[in-house]
Amino acid sequence: MLVLVAIAAGLTALALRDPSAARLEQEAARLSALLEAGRAEARALGLPVRFELGSNTPGEGFRFVGLPTQLKLPQHWLNEDLQAEIDGARALRLGPEPLIGAQRITLRLGEQQVVVATDGLAPFATLTPEPAAGTP
Repeated sequence: MLVLVAIAAGLTALALRDPSAARLEQEAARLSALLEAGRAEARALGLPVRFELGSNTPGEGFRFVGLPTQLKLPQHWLNEDLQAEIDGARALRLGPEPLIGAQRITLRLGEQQVVVATDGLAPFATLTPEPAAGTP
């Protein structure tokens, strides 16, 4: 009986995820969907659309520049502590061209980080982190 309890406790511990990692994955999936929505609207309407970040202070989120005002896309992160950085640019360019160029945005929450990126043709998606050197 004690062995069964120990096995169940071990499996439960393995099944529980780091809450900040789960929240970060949720933010990355949401951001990918929002960027693709903005990209689709830019192409459908033939408008130049950009995604810009706020100042990384609590309450400052992000915005889509160039979309009609009646399109109400979210402008805030789900987690106030999230920090974001667009790699090598001030904004992401979402269209109207079908090929937009490779772009990346890094999201950080605590010690965790994840990258949302596109090669310019494929949809924005969460990149799988590379294993550290020497890690199997």
